[in-house]
Amino acid sequence: MPAGNLMKLLGEWALATKIKAFVHKHWIGYAFVAPFFILFAVFVAVPVLVACWTSFTDYNMLQPAKWVGINNYKLLFLDDEIFIKAMANTLTFAFFTGPIGYILSFVMAWLINQLKMRNVFALAFYAPSITSSVAMSAVWLYFFSGDRYGLINNMLINLGILSSPILWTQDADYIMIVIIIISIWMSMGTGFLVFLAGLQNVPRDIYEAGAIDGIAHKLQELRYLTLPMLKPQLLFGAISAIVGSFGVFDIAVSVAGIPSPNYAGHTIVAHLYDYAFIRFQMGYASSVAIVLFLITFLLGRLVMRMLSSKND
Repeated sequence: MPAGNLMKLLGEWALATKIKAFVHKHWIGYAFVAPFFILFAVFVAVPVLVACWTSFTDYNMLQPAKWVGINNYKLLFLDDEIFIKAMANTLTFAFFTGPIGYILSFVMAWLINQLKMRNVFALAFYAPSITSSVAMSAVWLYFFSGDRYGLINNMLINLGILSSPILWTQDADYIMIVIIIISIWMSMGTGFLVFLAGLQNVPRDIYEAGAIDGIAHKLQELRYLTLPMLKPQLLFGAISAIVGSFGVFDIAVSVAGIPSPNYAGHTIVAHLYDYAFIRFQMGYASSVAIVLFLITFLLGRLVMRMLSSKND
């Protein structure tokens, strides 16, 4: 046997021996991690790859998929005015709902953490997130009812601000405002709970040391001690806010229907739902899904870079 082939075989044998020893040493850890990776691959990675491939096809679920290249994306950005409208609505919604809901969740968690009956108030703020969005929208629709008996219309008419009721959920000028208000209220659940848990886990001796070092009041304590200790929770809350803001659908449909008047409440997910489950144009719907995925992924990476330190 030539010396070159012998060295190659010895190298492969050495590599195989190292791999075998490594697996033998860490197989218990891999066994515990395996269920997560299997579920992640089956329910996340594979669907994303399938959707990516489907977005380059013309597929209606009845006939075999036909490859059309980037035609779906060209149609999406150059000819689909409703998608552009949905994109603008979603960006507007995310611009207000994401930051406002994120900041309010943290502020309310920080304030409630100072109270003795924090568990009661925590339940009150977390309850909307475990309630069906459709049910919560029905409650809010009583506030924004378009007749004189709606709470907001009735109050404004009694105060003399309005002479006739506003059709909050039918007037294109007000639909997005209503959706934003309801969504902000409902978005203060999970993030609020994460922030509250993080605040309660901050060691008390850090605050005592800070007081000795010259921390004079609660705002300084918040800036110099609390926020640096809550970076993981702040990152999780930011990612959740981004995903929730760009994934709005149930509330918009419950408030304004699909399609909404003049597409004033039409969002990217509503556009995806329209083409996927009403028109059954799965290829085109997949291209919408991929665009939404890329937007949330890039924004998530940006937030992770902003809130993660070099050592994280």
